[in-house]
Amino acid sequence: MSAPRFVAVGAGRMGRGIAISFAYAGHRIALVDLRQRTPEAWQKLREEAMAEVRGALLGLAKLGAIEERNIPEIAARVEMVDAAGAPAALAAAELVFEGVPETMEAKREAFAQINRHCRADAILTSTTSSILVTQLAEIVEKPERFLNMHWLNPAYVIPVVELSTHPGTSAEVLARTRTLMEGIGKLPVVCGPAPGYIVPRLQALVMNEAARMVEEGVATAEEIDKATRYGMGLRFAALGVVEFIDFGGCDILHHASREMAGSIDPHRYQAPAIVGRMMEEGKLGLKTGSGFYQYEGRDVLAYRLDVLSRTLGMLKHAGLWKPPAERTLS
Repeated sequence: MSAPRFVAVGAGRMGRGIAISFAYAGHRIALVDLRQRTPEAWQKLREEAMAEVRGALLGLAKLGAIEERNIPEIAARVEMVDAAGAPAALAAAELVFEGVPETMEAKREAFAQINRHCRADAILTSTTSSILVTQLAEIVEKPERFLNMHWLNPAYVIPVVELSTHPGTSAEVLARTRTLMEGIGKLPVVCGPAPGYIVPRLQALVMNEAARMVEEGVATAEEIDKATRYGMGLRFAALGVVEFIDFGGCDILHHASREMAGSIDPHRYQAPAIVGRMMEEGKLGLKTGSGFYQYEGRDVLAYRLDVLSRTLGMLKHAGLWKPPAERTLS
C-alpha cells in the first residue's frame, strides 16, 4: 500500500483535528511526530492521539453525523508516524500541514525536515494562528508553494479554512490547494498576509466588547450570550458581515459609528475611511444599486426573498420560529 498523500506534522490538537477531517472524507493521512522519543513516550502519545480521534468520531456518532459501526474504518485511515518514519511520509506527501508549537524556533526545526524530505511539487502550509505567512515563507525552500492555512476549531466540523498567501505564492498552488480542500468538504477563503486572518480578527473585537460590557455592568454574560446567539448570530449566519452592511445601507453604519464614537469611545467606533468615501459617492448598498457589491441588473425582490429565506431557516433551526397565533377578535 502506498503512503498517504496528506501529512499533518505535529500530533497535537490541531494535527489530530486535521487528520479527522481527511479520514472522515475517505482519505488516508499521516499524523507525523518529529520529536525523538523513547519507545514508551511514543506509545503514550500514539495512544492519546488515537483515543482523541476515536472520541471525536464517537461524539459525531452520538449526534447522528456518522454510524458508530463506521468509526473503526474511519479511524484506521489516520496513520501515526514517529520521527524515524517521518522522512518517508514526507517524501510521499502531496499536501503538508505544519502544526508544531507557535514559536519560530519550532517552525524552523520542522521546516528544516519538511524542506529536506518533501518533493519539489508538494504544497506546504502552516496552521499557525499568530505568525505571518511572509515570515514563514523565508524559511521554506521554494516558497512559491507555501501558504498559511488557518483552521477553525473544531477542525473536523467547521467548514471554513482561511488561506493566507504571500506575494510569492503561486496562483497554481493556491488553485490546487483550494481544490484539495473543497474535495474534503471544506470552504476555503483567501486573505493576504495580515495578522488575525479574517475570522479571528473580527471575533476578537466582538469578544473583547462583550467582556467589556460585562465589566461595565451593561448586561450579564447570560443576556449578552442570548442577544448574540439569537440576534446578531442568527443574522450573520444568514448574511455575511459585508453583505449585511450593503443590505441595511452603508449610511446606517456611518451614522451608528458616529453616535457610538461620540458616546462610547472615539477610537473603537470610528468608521474606516472607506465608509466615508462610499457615503460621499452615494454608494450605500442595495438601496442605491451599488456598495461593496454591485446590484445593477439584479432582481432585488428575489434577493430580498432569498435573504428572508436564509433568516427563516436559521430561526427554524434554532427552534424560534412559531406559527401565527390564532385569535378571535372580540
